[in-house]
Amino acid sequence: MHTHTLVNKAVHNSRSTGRRALGDRLFARWFSQLVYAQIWEDPLVDIDALQLQPGARVLTISSGGCNALAYLACAPQEVHAVDLNASHLAMLALKRAAFQALPDYPALLAFLGGADDAANLQRYRQHLAPQLPPAARQYWEQTDWRGRPRYSLFARHAYRHGLLGRFIGVAHGLGRLLGGNLSRLATAANLDEQQALFDRHLAPLFDHPLLRFLARRPAMLYSMGIPPAQFAALLHDANGDLPALFRERMRRLACDFPLSDNPYAQQAFARRYDTGRQNALPMYLQQQHYAAIREHSQRLYSHHCSLTDFLVNRPSQSLDAYLFLDAQDWMDDAQLNALWREVTRTAARGARVVFRTGGSASPLEARLAPQVRAAWHTDPDHNRELHRRDRAAIYGGVHLYIKQT
Repeated sequence: MHTHTLVNKAVHNSRSTGRRALGDRLFARWFSQLVYAQIWEDPLVDIDALQLQPGARVLTISSGGCNALAYLACAPQEVHAVDLNASHLAMLALKRAAFQALPDYPALLAFLGGADDAANLQRYRQHLAPQLPPAARQYWEQTDWRGRPRYSLFARHAYRHGLLGRFIGVAHGLGRLLGGNLSRLATAANLDEQQALFDRHLAPLFDHPLLRFLARRPAMLYSMGIPPAQFAALLHDANGDLPALFRERMRRLACDFPLSDNPYAQQAFARRYDTGRQNALPMYLQQQHYAAIREHSQRLYSHHCSLTDFLVNRPSQSLDAYLFLDAQDWMDDAQLNALWREVTRTAARGARVVFRTGGSASPLEARLAPQVRAAWHTDPDHNRELHRRDRAAIYGGVHLYIKQT
């Protein structure tokens, strides 16, 4: 099924009425291209919450592919990555091919870490192209209006592309226009300097009338992958003051974790990964995990479909771990319950589900059918701790549910 059809089906549901229906259609069109060149959920939190063990059977949303690859370091039996967006699956295929086909870790780091080396063009042609599935190869070899193939992104700062990458670039430009400077945050040497630079160069921007106006426009956030339904949840959490909510989340990203250990802050403020520091890299690019991910790369499978459509065809009690990112924020009650009926059926005893939410509240407590909800346990205090540790810092909540029966 075509990406736009899948995305439109996911976001245009019973909640899509009036102005929101138009917004959903616009978002579906906008989201049908590459949105995330890298993922913005912390796999260290996921792996700890899920207690991933060798032999685990995992279902995850692909997004930029980073986390699906990171889970391979735990030696799972299988990792199934689903996505509504074929561009994300092409990104995952390219990243997996880099582990399988590039000759060594330095070549991998140059291609996926720096992602700005002219030699990456030859690396693609010589090593990666023959390894790619036909659909992914076709995607990466399509050309833009300048005649440049898509794979040339990896010689042109790949992570500055995709909708979110471009949005971050626009945010930097807007920040300078309004008298701030997001890139100054990347120069901090410690947490105290991070706080001082945030207070000076970033926090005041959220009081500017233009930014306050833009923050209240749902369409301005489409490039972050925030559909109208999730925008409504953010607005509710903010008690109407979205700029204050966004300032607090940016403060967490900028100030709560050392920059030297936070690849998300590196991308947000420096617009690159710090390839000279292993701890500053996303988990899947750290050398300590390279051999394991390469060894287990054949255990990763991709699927262009929705979560529910994938699960319908799975046997009962056949999965141990589920990662839903923030997809449930998009769903109406019928979609949410259809998904969780299949999750409950396919989950082994003790299986775990991790997901994020734009707002702080889990949608399951108020919207899941009681007979389905009764099969699962969650600990709100533990969930708050997981959220506190998530270095991406952009979500309102991280939630863990454990199968009881």
